Amino acid sequence: MSKKVLFVLTSHDELGNTGKKTGFWSEELAAPYYALADKGVEIILASVKGGQPPIDPKSEEASFQTETTKRMDNDAVLLEKLKNTIPLEDAKMEEFDAVFYPGGHGPLWDLAESKISQQLIVDFYAANKPVAFVCHAPGVLKDVKVDGEYLVKGKNVTGFTNTEEEAVELTNIVPFLVEDMLIKNGGIYTKIADWNPYAVVDGLLVTGQNPASSEKVAEELLKLI
Repeated sequence: MSKKVLFVLTSHDELGNTGKKTGFWSEELAAPYYALADKGVEIILASVKGGQPPIDPKSEEASFQTETTKRMDNDAVLLEKLKNTIPLEDAKMEEFDAVFYPGGHGPLWDLAESKISQQLIVDFYAANKPVAFVCHAPGVLKDVKVDGEYLVKGKNVTGFTNTEEEAVELTNIVPFLVEDMLIKNGGIYTKIADWNPYAVVDGLLVTGQNPASSEKVAEELLKLI
């Protein structure tokens, strides 16, 4: 039976008050997309506002290109899908086997505050369907509660580290630090050396530390569905 996974992308493109642009990180869409699509998984893309979500321009710089981002840049089908993402409010949990959130800094502003996103995650979780997040995307769990408790409470999690945020010099720009938030909300947070692939699975919850962890998260998600 073919599986269907919902990818949820940010629609936020302003990096605080810096005048610089942000969005989703291209590798964090491309690597998981192909890891799943190449195994026959159908992927539907949604974003907060629908339509073309903003790509973090930094993620398109030559030094951050990977085989999967190059493949995406030449993939007319995926690029067309990206132009026409469905609005998040139209995404229905019943139609999917799992949900995956790529990172980039954008989600810290819009998806972390989105009541629609929060409810969607709760719906997937309550229906015994996996929820997966990579890099900054675990930040969207900030206000997600199940039965009055933070979803991450008592669960093994990872996400973009404080030292990785320092390295990209955005510690004082982001609305909150992913590592600090996960710990504050009761998550059992672990990490490895900065920029290395690391994914953590706790039941239905899959989290990855950084862009390099994207494919690993997708592989773990595939096992769960």
